[in-house]
Amino acid sequence: QVQLVESGGGLVQPGGSQRLSCAASGFTFSMYVMKWYRQAPGKEREWVATISRTGGSTAYADSVKGRFTISRDNVKNTVYLQMNSLKSEDTAVYYCNAIPVPRGDDYWGQGTQVTVSS
Repeated sequence: QVQLVESGGGLVQPGGSQRLSCAASGFTFSMYVMKWYRQAPGKEREWVATISRTGGSTAYADSVKGRFTISRDNVKNTVYLQMNSLKSEDTAVYYCNAIPVPRGDDYWGQGTQVTVSS
C-alpha cells in the first residue's frame, strides 16, 4: 500500500520557522525524486522544491529560495521541508509528491496546513 503522510503543519508567526515531514511507505523510496508543492485557498497548486534520489541535488521556487531547505533520509523513508523566515504568503496546504525515475505513477500525500499569521 503506497502512502505519503505529511506532518508538522500548524500556526506560525511571520519570520518564524517550521519543519514539515513526509513519511513514505509502500514503494522504493530511494528510486523516487521527491517534491514539495503547496496550494493556498483559491490559488493554483505551486511547486516549491525538489530533491534528487540520493539527496545530492535540490531545486527551489524563486519565492522560497534562500528560506526553505528540502532534505531526505532514505533510511527513514522521509522527506523534509525546513521553512525559515516565513511570510504570510507561505500560508497554504503543503503536499509531498513522489516521482519515479524513469517516470511512472506519481504519488501524493494528503497535505498539511501551514498558516503564517501576524
